[in-house]
Amino acid sequence: MSTELLQIHPKNPQPRLIAQAAEIMRKGGLAAFPTDSAYALGGHIGDAALLERIRRIRAVDERHHFTLMCRDLSEIATYARVDNVQYRLLKAATPGSYTFILEGTKELPRRVLHPKRKTIGLRVPDNPVVLALLAELNEPILSSTLILPEDSEPLCDAGEIRERLDKLIDVVIDAGPCGRGMTTVINLVGGVPELIRAGCGPLKPFGLAVE
Repeated sequence: MSTELLQIHPKNPQPRLIAQAAEIMRKGGLAAFPTDSAYALGGHIGDAALLERIRRIRAVDERHHFTLMCRDLSEIATYARVDNVQYRLLKAATPGSYTFILEGTKELPRRVLHPKRKTIGLRVPDNPVVLALLAELNEPILSSTLILPEDSEPLCDAGEIRERLDKLIDVVIDAGPCGRGMTTVINLVGGVPELIRAGCGPLKPFGLAVE
């Protein structure tokens, strides 16, 4: 079947269409959706087949850090070990265009964690469409930035995504163009913020600078 395209208002997402997208994802469907950075691929946390589909599309192996998109900090604390220092840093920078590497908890299937470090990326996006989707699903989305192996930048146009990934994914949420950049990735596992990738999120709150 061809990939479904849902056109959703970027600031006031229609509940009926959000519910439709969420139902596709609950049934194991793979979605492309806008965030406050670029588009992402994502779906249900516990679905092993979906994980492999994302890996094939992205051409990444089991060492690739997947990201859990969460509604708020309380959800992050369910899926990652967060101490007081880490929590204060997270609170200062969420929601926003950051991905934080943290140690995963036993609430997560082992297959979604980094095989050696047992870590995972977590983020709270600042985008009305994905936040509405998270609220409807009532659980985080397992996700990965939508950048194809032959590209140097992530995809940000719904029409192009549908054309290039037709029949490889189940639904594309079209809420108009979104940012082209990737999130800023910060490792918080050691207690001291470590910059992994500079992106859309400012570095100043973490006292970091690009080398």
